[in-house]
Amino acid sequence: MRIVIIGSGIAGAGTAWQLARRGADVVVVDADHAGRATAAGAGIVSPWNSRTLESEELAFHAEGAAYYRTLVDDLAAEGAGETSFAIVGGLVVSPDETWLREFHGRALERARRWPEMGEVSLLDPAGVAERMPLLAPDLGAVHIAGGGRIDGRTLRETFLAAAAARGARLRSGTAELEVRSGRVVGVRVAGDVVEADGVVLAAGAWTASLAASLGVTLPVEPQRGQISHFGVGGPGDEPGTASWPVVSPVGSGHYMLAFPDSRVVAGATRETGSGFDHRVTAEGQREVLSEALAVAPGLADATLLETRVGFRPVTPDGRPVIGALEAHPEVTVLTGFGAGGLTIGPNAARLAAAAALGERPDIPELFRPERFDGAA
Repeated sequence: MRIVIIGSGIAGAGTAWQLARRGADVVVVDADHAGRATAAGAGIVSPWNSRTLESEELAFHAEGAAYYRTLVDDLAAEGAGETSFAIVGGLVVSPDETWLREFHGRALERARRWPEMGEVSLLDPAGVAERMPLLAPDLGAVHIAGGGRIDGRTLRETFLAAAAARGARLRSGTAELEVRSGRVVGVRVAGDVVEADGVVLAAGAWTASLAASLGVTLPVEPQRGQISHFGVGGPGDEPGTASWPVVSPVGSGHYMLAFPDSRVVAGATRETGSGFDHRVTAEGQREVLSEALAVAPGLADATLLETRVGFRPVTPDGRPVIGALEAHPEVTVLTGFGAGGLTIGPNAARLAAAAALGERPDIPELFRPERFDGAA
């Protein structure tokens, strides 16, 4: 069975690997658009930190975080490369002790349901400083031991390499759906038709235009995110960033995390209505720096290494779109991850792969394409 995947971000690359390991003949077509969300993203994998997710949505994100434990083992068993995933713990930080005590109680309830959270503890500012020395001295925190972090670029490359090792092929170019007698039979790339039994639309913020060519309306739009990378420590210093926890400040949509190469990542803006304007803007940079320094004044002397720009695929209800199209069951959609792509992406790719193979995976109804009138 041949399946063509359009897009090679975390969604497309993850689906390619899942399908290839199940014996499908996989072709990945990628247009290499500037601003792919995965290329910009450095992600916190700790949905239990969330103050906005609840019920089925929180459960789905928690399932995505738990899946990383299996994913890393499966990729290692295949001799695949580094995933970059590490469990470093997560800090939900605030100067408000009353709020932290209330959230601590909620987090303990969540931990009873999701053991992957690990130990949940309430930290005073001294305890916070021991774990993340850059933070403001008045911040307490709820510490969630199971919080993790991931570098999207690294994981994508590992997925694609593991898929290629099982025979998947990658083609560069802009794909158009090939339709005959009302059915999608493949894609056209640079004038060539790649025949397929099924197609997966995993083109992130660019997915809507592909669906529109079938008369299907998917309200997925780009949301620009600007995210900055900082170098900390001087020549020869080893600040120990590999073990620093991910940080979620209360009252802010921004976050902070660190990687082993003395690099701290902070962001990100959420610019709905930006279109595909791939620029680092003065206002975006100001917002990132202001938010970062308010939480971590210790970053003031860091080196600003780069600022990346990515377009998150977002939907009106803020939920992902996963599953086969009712009008075209040969087409599976995987997009709309918003800011949670690196948490839910790999597990969502597993579900999309099953759907593309004609199975009926357990995809929550609130994530299915048919919830949108134009996609039914």
